Formats: sequence, structure tokens, C-alpha cells
Amino acid sequence: MKSAIAQLKTALQRAMAQAFGPNLADTDPILVPTSNPKFGDYQANVAMSLAKQLQDKPRAIAEKIVTHLDVSELCDPPAIAGPGFINLTLKTAYLENQLQQFQSDPRLGVEPTKTPQKVIVDFSSPNIAKEMHVGHLRSTIIGDSIARVLEFQGHDVLRLNHIGDWGTQFGMLITHLRQVCPEAITDSGNVDLGDLVAFYREAKQRFDTDADFKEASRQAVVELQAGDLDAGKAWQILCAQSRQEFQKIYDRLHIKLIERGESFYNPLLPDVVKDLDASGLLETDQGAEVVFLEGFQNKSGDPLPLIVRKSDGGYNYATTDLAAIRYRTQQDAADRIIYITDAGQANHFAQVFQVARRANWIPADVELVHVPFGVVQGEDGKKFKTRSGETVRLKDLLDEAVRRSRADLEQRIATEDRQESEAFIQTVAEAVGIGAVKYADLSQNRTSNYIFSYDKMLALQGNTAPYLLYAYVRVQGISRKGGIDLGNLGTDAQIHLAEDTEFALAKHLLQLDEILAEVERDLMPNRLCQYLFELSQKFNQFYDRCSVLQAEEPQRTSRLMLCDLTAKTLKLGLSLLGIPVLERM
Repeated sequence: MKSAIAQLKTALQRAMAQAFGPNLADTDPILVPTSNPKFGDYQANVAMSLAKQLQDKPRAIAEKIVTHLDVSELCDPPAIAGPGFINLTLKTAYLENQLQQFQSDPRLGVEPTKTPQKVIVDFSSPNIAKEMHVGHLRSTIIGDSIARVLEFQGHDVLRLNHIGDWGTQFGMLITHLRQVCPEAITDSGNVDLGDLVAFYREAKQRFDTDADFKEASRQAVVELQAGDLDAGKAWQILCAQSRQEFQKIYDRLHIKLIERGESFYNPLLPDVVKDLDASGLLETDQGAEVVFLEGFQNKSGDPLPLIVRKSDGGYNYATTDLAAIRYRTQQDAADRIIYITDAGQANHFAQVFQVARRANWIPADVELVHVPFGVVQGEDGKKFKTRSGETVRLKDLLDEAVRRSRADLEQRIATEDRQESEAFIQTVAEAVGIGAVKYADLSQNRTSNYIFSYDKMLALQGNTAPYLLYAYVRVQGISRKGGIDLGNLGTDAQIHLAEDTEFALAKHLLQLDEILAEVERDLMPNRLCQYLFELSQKFNQFYDRCSVLQAEEPQRTSRLMLCDLTAKTLKLGLSLLGIPVLERM
């Protein structure tokens, strides 16, 4: 079903075409919800944007548009305000009818896209033999949420984990494995290497201090790249053990990914060089094969080179990323490729994208997007680290959030003199703790740094996951207290809006599709968070001022329907953030 704002935009486009000619039929009217009731529900300021083009005063343009504007089924008569704003107020009957239709629609009025795309979302991307840490938090959570929204909108989404599973560091890891745990290779890999981070540190220390070990490591790299079976088996063991640890984190965060690491593209790297050479882009600079970039300069003011093959014949990250773009456009046939990484890699992706475009690998209708994010900071405003100055392990961060969530829950249970099972306590603690970590991240503008605070993210008040989860739980409590099945209120159940808080809640419920369209377009999950937070606020205001179970019919059933629609919207919205709801807290 078409949303209110979509119908209003269509009507405005039709009116503009009738007033000023068909060339304006595709103009996108700027239409925003208002927060002041006296301005109506929506305000269009299209007249201002057309003033220069039509060489007329905005108010005169607005008057001509309104003359042709037919929104009688949706709105009260439009009103012109100020220099040329068109104020639009939805009719009560329209609001009630829309909500009535949403009640039986599992998509809550959100239509799937009419132009589905093949979209690749590249996110998370940890390194083999290194533990996932707080630096992986944002890429993993933001990438998952963006993928969820795009999937819900109807796009064919390929979630790729571009893990660091290739490179010179594997020489020292393979050599260390051969020397300290040879049975891991000879016994078909059925050996637990224990703490892989400690294993990596030991190998690195030996590499830095032992010349013989360093030489053996370099030889191991040559063997691995040449396809040596023994080296390949050692490499597979290291990768498999890392994957097991990664998967534990992904399972806790409810993340689904398809692994396609750097090694996947390794056989394709020579063809990247051949393609760039054939296109005339490749040049030699100090023994390396490079592409000189347009718009990027070194300190001397000379064009900056992007190294494709090093002077020793080796490849680097840029080569792998070029191979990935080439494969994703030519083999995966992606229409949109989205990279979720920290803002520090913005220049790298700008350079790689430029080379790929100049090599003619990117069709005109394919979009390459870098989605940058800021760093996670401690309460001292510096990068979030442990007291000893080390990077915080993601597992420890999640464990601490769950521990604190459990402590808060146990305190509330004791205060309320409730009896709860261990299974209930642990399930709620895990859901609230991890949901709080996710929401605290996603609710920020991703381009900014943010301060990590357990106290703030676990608070029951404010823009937090517990506040939103509690609003959902509140609706379930109404259902339990009244012995009511909210999913079966009867075929004759009707919504009747009367109170101000009912109208405010109803109008907000109707805006979900526009919010999701914004996230789909701009890849900013915080807008969905803000929408859900405001929905929870409006629901709580409605619930505090309007009796539900004690109301007389038909108002009682109408308000139960509003409660149910709120819960459904919260559940859907939170699921798109990767946060499951709870029936009780």
C-alpha cells in the first residue's frame, strides 16, 4: 500500500505538471513531517526550490500548485503559510483507514522496492590468527543492519566477510606451527592451538629476534604461494581455528556472513595487472608497477601512485581490492557495492574506486559506496582500551555488557520480590546486554566518534535499547494482564482516534516506510534508531494519558490495536537493527 507521504508527493507532482507543464512531473517535492500541529502534519516547500527556475515568487507558485492539488481523500484543504510553504493535514478517517490496513499487513505498509538490485555489503573483515576486538564492532554491527534493511526492502544482498587470510604474515605463523606443534599438521589438524592471539605474538617475537626463524618464514611464504601441500595444510589449520573463534562472536551478535577472504582473489591478481596494462593505465615507478592517480598528490605536488605490484613482484591490499571490485562487477553482477570500514580508509577506497572506473570495470549504473565510521572512544575521549593500554577484545566487551545487564536485572528482581528461573535471567541478560551494545553504536551518526559507556547504554531511560525493549514489553504486559490475544481482536475491530496522544502515535506509525527508504538510500541506521526512540516516547505518552484496559468500547479495542501496532513496529524495527525483542524483562 502506498504511504501517506508517497501519495502526497504523487499528488504534488501531478499538480506541478498541471500548473507549470509536464517537465515538472518528475520533480521530487521536498515534503517533511512537522512537529507543530498548527502547521499540519506535513509541509511542502517545493515552491521555494522552483522560484528561480520559474522566475516567480514562491508564494505565487504555491498558490498555483494548490489550485491544481487534489488531496481531498487524504487531507483537509491545503493551506499556504509564510513565503510559500504548503501545509497538509491528514484527515482522521484516512489515518484510521491506513492503520486498519497495517493491522493485517506483516510489512506494516512498507512496500518492497520496485527496482530490486544485487547489492554486496562488505563488512566485519577480521584477520586470521588475531582476535576480534572493539575495532571490529562498528563494521560488523553497522554492516549487518544495513544488510538487514536492504534485504527487507527487497534487494538481493550478498553479505561478504573479506577476512585477512593471506599475506607475508602467514610465513611466520606456518613456521611457528611447524616447529612448536608439528602434530597439528601430521594429525589431520585435529589439534587445538589454544589462544591464537598468544600464538601470533610468539611467532611475531621470534620473527623480530631470530634471523634463522625469519629466513624460514620467508621461505614458507614462497612455499605457500607456490602451492606447497604442507604449507597449504598449515595455513588451512590456522584459518579453521580462527573461523571457530570468529563464529562464536557472530553467533552472539546474530550476524550472518559469507566468507570470501583475500585468498579468494589471490589467483586473480595477475589478471588485474594485465587488464590495467592493456588499458594503458599501468606505469613503472622505482621498479614498481603503479597507476598514477588523478586528484591525489604527494608532498612534492607530483601525482600520487597507487602501487599495483611491488618492485619485488608482490601484491598489496590495493591489488586485492581491485581484484575484488573486478570480480564483484563482472562475476557477481552487483549493482551496488558497499564497503563498511573506518573513516581512515576513505582515501584508500577513493583511490581504488578511481582506478577501477578508469579501467572501465564499473558499468555506468553500478554504484561503489564507502560507508565510513568513526572510532569508539573511552570516557576519557581517547580510543577505547583496557586499563593496561591494550585494545579491548570484542568477547570481553560483550561479556561485560551481559554481566552488568544481569546485575541490574537481579537487583530489579530482588526489589520487586519476583521469582525467576536461571534460564530467564540469563536469556534476558544476554539479550539486553548485547542489544544495548548494538543500539548504542547504531544510534550514533556513524561518521562520528562516540564514547562507549556501559552505564548510558544499559539505562532504562533515554535513547537506549532497554528503553525500546521495555516499551515492547509494556504492550505484552497489557496483553497478559487483560488476558487478550492482540493478534486476534476480531474482524470487526476498528481504530477510532480521539485524543491528541493517539493522533501523535498514529501519525508516527505511518512514517516507517519513509524512514526505511532513507536508510536504504543514505545507509544511516541511526535514523531508524531515532524513529524507534520517538515511537517509544509517543507510545509511553499515549499509555500514560489514555486508559486502555479500563476504557469503554469501542475505544478499548481501538487502543489495544494501537498498542499492537506499536509493538509490531518496534519488533520489526529492532529486528532490522539485529536486536531481538523480549516478552518480559
